[in-house]
Amino acid sequence: MTDVWTTPLTPLAFLGRSADVFGDKTAIVYGARRHTYAEFAAEATRVARALQASGVQAGDRVAYLLPNVPEMLIAHFAVPLAGAVLVAINTRLSTEEVRYILDHSGAKTLVVDAVLYETVRPVADDLKTVTEIVTVVDDVAPGDGTGSGVSYADLLARGSDEPLPWTVDDERGTLSINYTSGTTGNPKGVEYHHRGAYLNSFGEIVHSTHTPDSVYLWTLPMFHCNGWCTPWAVTAIGGTHVCLREVRGDVIWGLISEHGVTHLNGAPTVVTTIMNAPEAVTLDYQLVITTAGAPPSPTTILQMERMGFRIVHVYGLTETYGPYSVNQYQHAWDDLDAEERAALQARQGVGMICADRVRVVDEQMNDVPADGASMGEIVMRGNNVMKGYYLDPEKTDEAFAGGWFHSGDLGVVHPDGYVELRDRAKDVVISGGENISTVEVEQAVVSHESVLEAAVVGVPDEKWGEVPKAFVVLKQGASAEPQNLIDHVKTKIARYKAPKSVEIVDELPKTSTGKVQKFELREKEWSGHGESRIRG
Repeated sequence: MTDVWTTPLTPLAFLGRSADVFGDKTAIVYGARRHTYAEFAAEATRVARALQASGVQAGDRVAYLLPNVPEMLIAHFAVPLAGAVLVAINTRLSTEEVRYILDHSGAKTLVVDAVLYETVRPVADDLKTVTEIVTVVDDVAPGDGTGSGVSYADLLARGSDEPLPWTVDDERGTLSINYTSGTTGNPKGVEYHHRGAYLNSFGEIVHSTHTPDSVYLWTLPMFHCNGWCTPWAVTAIGGTHVCLREVRGDVIWGLISEHGVTHLNGAPTVVTTIMNAPEAVTLDYQLVITTAGAPPSPTTILQMERMGFRIVHVYGLTETYGPYSVNQYQHAWDDLDAEERAALQARQGVGMICADRVRVVDEQMNDVPADGASMGEIVMRGNNVMKGYYLDPEKTDEAFAGGWFHSGDLGVVHPDGYVELRDRAKDVVISGGENISTVEVEQAVVSHESVLEAAVVGVPDEKWGEVPKAFVVLKQGASAEPQNLIDHVKTKIARYKAPKSVEIVDELPKTSTGKVQKFELREKEWSGHGESRIRG
């Protein structure tokens, strides 16, 4: 029977509604630029019409290599409005990595920032499917962009104001393709559908407590899981997007002060940058920070609360549209000691309101006991899990073995049903037959008053096979001896879990989204000890 009384779900509908309801309200802020919701919708329509006039057809891939500028936000509506699929590319990738993504996705058009065009220039004439490169010149950082083909103004000139419907025929049609980091092998293209993005947007609105009064600062890259679906979520509720070209503590605090920012998202390392900027102040209102990417330490949570921030701790992967679970705060925790409460808040929690239950399973796909100790793999399924890996059925089947998406993350389930991430499967240190969670060790290291950041990896050891080693960044002006840090950790967790050595470093290797690249640290330590010990 045909479902004639339903409308396919799509986040496109959010901008259509907000243009009607909040037409004169400021939707986008960037430097001196301002776009109302009516102007936001009009430009999305013009870009969509321009893409169609340029030969982009339904299902074609359109790639964007832009920082968090208005054109990137507009693309999240304009590209699907044209019937095409958005491919937002990581701005920190190398030329060859960008080439691979463009070729693998079969992108027909590339829209690139003039500064970032230098990444594309060496292969601009050697791309398999790209027929046109469009350059966006940003007044904040104009760049060169010479020899880059068509300007963004030229593209807009091809468009028209003729309306397009904010609807789709198939809610499970591909909306975007997001390429994973690819720390081992080539990156995989994660396919999102309209239905999943629509529903995940509601999860963002509910759990990050967005309202029409939200002023959202773009500290999270829009290329990362489509900004955790926040381009669609904030637009749906009629909030204001404050665009940000690069994450810098001084700029962030300036924008918080100027615009009264109420919300921002980011990995704990981004949060650390904000908290430890010289310009940091204690806020006289509550600013909601939704954080994921690595478990925030209880120490970080307490520090943020003292500065006026409210933490919303979420967990997910590129394959789950960004956040899938949330640490749902319980008012019963109000009466707990601050450190005990922060430890509860550091857990990954339960499935978001739009998601299925999070499971932790053993190798036979049986749920592990909810005892807070039995470890298993975190698996997920439902509307907020990817369609699959683009043009890679073998990897897709592998990821969905047993009918659930396998995260590769290891965790436990507490008696209250909340899941706690213990490690990536590849990061667990197996020392003398004992499994040591690097996350647990890192949180113990960071609890030292002199430590800003820490990363723990397994390093070779003749007796135990491998033992934990901590790489530590100290706070500005602070000092600490490695042995003092080791002794401190032994007061926090079991002594055998403490790092056997500590290396003080100036910075940790990170991805563009703030995740620590532990494989780089491991490779250095395991070089010469056999490739089988270097886990990607």
